[in-house]
Amino acid sequence: METLNKDEYNLRKKELLLKIKHGAVFIYPTDTIYGIGGNALKQETVHKIREAKDRYTRPFSVIAPSVEWIKENCELPEGAQVWLNKLPGPYTLILKLKNKDALDIDVNSGMETVGVRIPDHWCKDVAAELNMPIITTSANVTTKEFMTSSKDLDINIRNKTDFMIDEGELKGHPSTLIDLTKEKVDIKERKK
Repeated sequence: METLNKDEYNLRKKELLLKIKHGAVFIYPTDTIYGIGGNALKQETVHKIREAKDRYTRPFSVIAPSVEWIKENCELPEGAQVWLNKLPGPYTLILKLKNKDALDIDVNSGMETVGVRIPDHWCKDVAAELNMPIITTSANVTTKEFMTSSKDLDINIRNKTDFMIDEGELKGHPSTLIDLTKEKVDIKERKK
C-alpha cells in the first residue's frame, strides 16, 4: 500500500481519481475519522472492502457526490430538507433508496435504505469530481477500534488497500446516524 500526504495526493489527483473510478480501494481522512472506500458502483470494489473489514452483511454508507445526487436517488420524507441543509457535516443520513441503480446492490446488502454522507472535509471532492458515490466506512476491521491515525491501521486493512491519504491524527469519532426512514427521526450518536 502506498501512503501519500494531501500535497502528494493533489499532485497526482488525476491519476488517483482514475484508479478509484476503476476499482482502487483507498483510505482517506474525513471530518470525523479515517474511512476506507472506493467506487460504490463496482461490485468487485465493494467485495474487496467487505473482505478487508471482515464485514459481509451489514450495509455500507456512501459519500454522495452532491445534495442533488441525494435528491435524485433517495426518497426525501417530510423534514429531510432540514438535514440536507446541514450538509456538509458529520452526519450520515439514512434514507430510502428510490433508484436501485445508483449503487451496486452489495453496498447496502440489497436493503431498501442507504446511508449518505457529505463530510465537511476536502475528501467529499473525490465523489464530487468523479460524480459518483464513494463507499465510506470506518477504516478498521469490524468490532475493532476505529482509526484516527495511520499507526492504528490494521494489517488486514493495509494488505487489501491500494493507497492511503495520511493527514496525521484525527480527533473525531464516527458520524452521527440520522435515520429518516421512520415516522419519527431517530438520531444515534456514535462516540466509540
